[in-house]
Amino acid sequence: MKKLSVVLFAVLFLAVAILFVLQFAGGSKSKKSAVPETSFQTTANGIAYVNIDTIVFKFDMFQDRRAELLEKQKKAEAELNSKGTQYEKGVKDYQDKVNKGLVTRATAAEMEQALLQQQQELVNLRDKLQTDLMEEDQVMNRQILEYITTFLEKNKEEYNYQYILGKSFGSVVLYGNAAYDITQKVLDELNAQYKAEKK
Repeated sequence: MKKLSVVLFAVLFLAVAILFVLQFAGGSKSKKSAVPETSFQTTANGIAYVNIDTIVFKFDMFQDRRAELLEKQKKAEAELNSKGTQYEKGVKDYQDKVNKGLVTRATAAEMEQALLQQQQELVNLRDKLQTDLMEEDQVMNRQILEYITTFLEKNKEEYNYQYILGKSFGSVVLYGNAAYDITQKVLDELNAQYKAEKK
């Protein structure tokens, strides 16, 4: 009787081991063939991803806004250079007059005080222009991401995903199967919508 139970236990153990091996070995093969790397399809759990860097940098709205921001930067630099040139002329004039003894000490002190104030105003202007440009850059980036997010939410039936992740350098998503990369599709549709709105 003991021999029979040992034999039955061994046979059952062997059967379970074979089923276990077949289940997990066969399952991985069927998964690989069900999702080819190159096709675009919906995942079983409804997740896709976009390369956010590619979408932002190739998005026409970003190109337009960046051109506007660069134009503002050039104007700010021109204004700063103009005031800097005026300040340098004032310094040379002051040094020239003091070296030649053309002004009294009291007048020289007043000129020096005015130049120090002009220098401080120049530094304040530079800081303000830098801060304004940085703020505009941040607002521009937020507006573009808001536009993309709103677009995806409006077209969620077309994409039929529960989640669309944003993959970029240093982001939480380190790897994504190319079959679930919808970057180009989203980019093409974003640019088409933006061009239509611009007209």
